[in-house]
Formats: sequence, C-alpha cells, structure tokens
Amino acid sequence: MTIPPAKTPHILFLFSNTGGGHRASAEAIIESLKLEFGDSISTEMVDFLKDYAPPPYNHLPAIYPDLVRVPELWGVGFHVSNGRRQARIMTSTLWPLVRRAARRLVREHPSDMLVSVHALANSFALKALGKNRPPFITVVTDMVSTHALWYDRQADLILVPTEIARQRALEYAMPPEKVRVVGQPVSERCSAPPGDKRLLRQQLNWPQDKVVVLLVGGGEGMGPLAETARAIDESGLDVGLVIVTGRNVRLEAELKSRAWENPTLIYGFTQDMPFFMHAADVLVTKAGPGTIAEALNAALPIILYAKLPGQEDGNVSFVEQVGAGVWAPEPLLVVRTLTRWICRPAERAKVIENCRRAARPEAARTIARILGAQVGLSK
Repeated sequence: MTIPPAKTPHILFLFSNTGGGHRASAEAIIESLKLEFGDSISTEMVDFLKDYAPPPYNHLPAIYPDLVRVPELWGVGFHVSNGRRQARIMTSTLWPLVRRAARRLVREHPSDMLVSVHALANSFALKALGKNRPPFITVVTDMVSTHALWYDRQADLILVPTEIARQRALEYAMPPEKVRVVGQPVSERCSAPPGDKRLLRQQLNWPQDKVVVLLVGGGEGMGPLAETARAIDESGLDVGLVIVTGRNVRLEAELKSRAWENPTLIYGFTQDMPFFMHAADVLVTKAGPGTIAEALNAALPIILYAKLPGQEDGNVSFVEQVGAGVWAPEPLLVVRTLTRWICRPAERAKVIENCRRAARPEAARTIARILGAQVGLSK
C-alpha cells in the first residue's frame, strides 16, 4: 500500500504596509520558519487593507505617510479609539462594510493557520473565519503602548514583545494562558552577534577614527531628521555622521546638497541597516519598535528624538527604564547627550551593556517554533 505524502502546513500572514514594521515582522518570522523547518512548511503574506479592504480603507497604506506627518492628530485618533468598549464599537460598526471582503480573503487564501501582525486584521478575520476555523495567532508588533484592537479573546494565542504589553493584554481581559512574551521579531541579520566594527567600517568606507552617529527616521524618513543632523554637525563635535532618509527622496536630495563640516554619508532606503548598526557607535532615531529592537540586538546606545503619539509613547519609557538610551526631543538635547557620551566613555559603556541585557535576539526564532508546534511540527 502506498502511503500518501503528509500535507505541508500552510500559514497565512495578514499584514499591511501602514509603516514598514508590520511587513518586516512578518518577513522576519517567515525567514525563521524556513530556517527552523525548511520545506516542511509553506507561507504566504497578504496585505489585507490594500488587496481586500473596500474603498476608502484600501487606500490607507498609500496615505499612511501623510497621516503620520500630523502626529498630534494621529495621537488623538489613537487615544479616542483605544479601549475594550471602543474596539467593540469600531469592529461592530465596520463589520457590515467589510464583511464580504473579509470572507473573500479567507476563502481565497485557505490555510492551516493564520498569523496577524496588524491590529486592524484580528477581529475582522476572526469573524470571517467563523467557528470551524484553523488556529489564529496574533503577533503584536507594537512594543509597549498597544492598542485594544490587538487583543481579541477569540484568538488562540497572543505573542507580545514585552512584559508591559502582556500586562496590557491582561487589562483588556485576555486570558493569561493565551498571552506569551517573546520579544520583537527582527530579521536574522539583525539578530546576529556584532561583527568586527573596524572591518565593517572599512567595507562601508566609514571613518575609523571618529565616533560614528547613525541617524534614522524610519522607512519614511520622518521626524526632525534634517534639523537634528544639522545641529550635530554645527555643534563642534568631532564625529562622523551616517544619515538614512528611507523613502523620503526629497529629504535625501536636500541633505546631499548641503556642505557638511563633519564626514557625512547619506543613504536613502537601504537593506544594510544591520551592518550600519553594528558599525555605528550611537543611534539617533524615532521611537519605532523594530528599530529599537534592532539597536538592542546590536548593543547600540539609543537617542530617541521623535515618536508617534499613542503607539510609540511607551517605547520611550521602555528604552529609558532599561537604561538603553534617552529621550531627547530637541536637537540641542541630542547634542548634549552625544557630548556627554563622548566625554564620558564609561557612561556610554554602561548603556551598551544595558542594551545587551534588554535584547531578545531569539524573538523571531521563538515565534517560529511556537507556530511550528501549533501546526504539528517540531525541530
């Protein structure tokens, strides 16, 4: 008798390009699934907003960069909509509008498990799946200030990046046995031990004899990136500047046209951030969770100069609480912190050690093993 081959489990990841973090988290988990289980598992990613949401919601990924350029308005929307009652009202109100699209999504993408890395996907996907459904896992990709929409009691498991996020889940009445702290998933390259800094700088053609400050504004090059870079350059500090403007082409051109006093390298969107972080001495960035997690893994001291109100407020508190960096929302404060860390190397060394202690480089691998176990695979 011929025994038919075992079916390869298929996992569907629900994400959307409202910021780069959701996609990056899904890709990091998929990478770890392949490293852990090889061809024993198959995966698929669907941008549920862009590909399935009805108008005007399908335009959210495209207009997201414009929405967050008015951070105060974004913060009001976050806080007004946050809470169990508000989340229920929101999903109940929108369900009649998105019901057909949500059901079409799950019908057209059959899977043995669904993994959501976006707060807006959870309740609608669970409603569309109904009672006889495959396992549904939520991977929370906000670090601390997590919105109530992340926590739907119908989910089989909620994987969160920090203990604070777990406490918020419990406050939103999630059963404790359904919530696990796993860390923030980042790519394997961002989880690797730091390499030889001198060799990396040689390969990147960066200064070898200066403190190198890496300035990052997220995938969209947001925040007062230009003002902060200029303030550092004009401060009299003898440093090297590496500025990453992301997809902000206008900002990249503006900075490249400037005459800089210090050695300055300017990059647009790049896949080389893991190398940049391992080669730099200090990171100046907005408070995005993925960037913070990558910096911790690279033992890179963090100066946070901007945040998105609401979902990134807690990230600032987290970085300060673990001693991995400081909040410096004005260019002058950034310069003061840099001056202190350069003049007091022992203080910077302590921050570096705090980064190492707070890092969770195994997060994506841990999540991959949990997902594998849910579909009957083991390493």
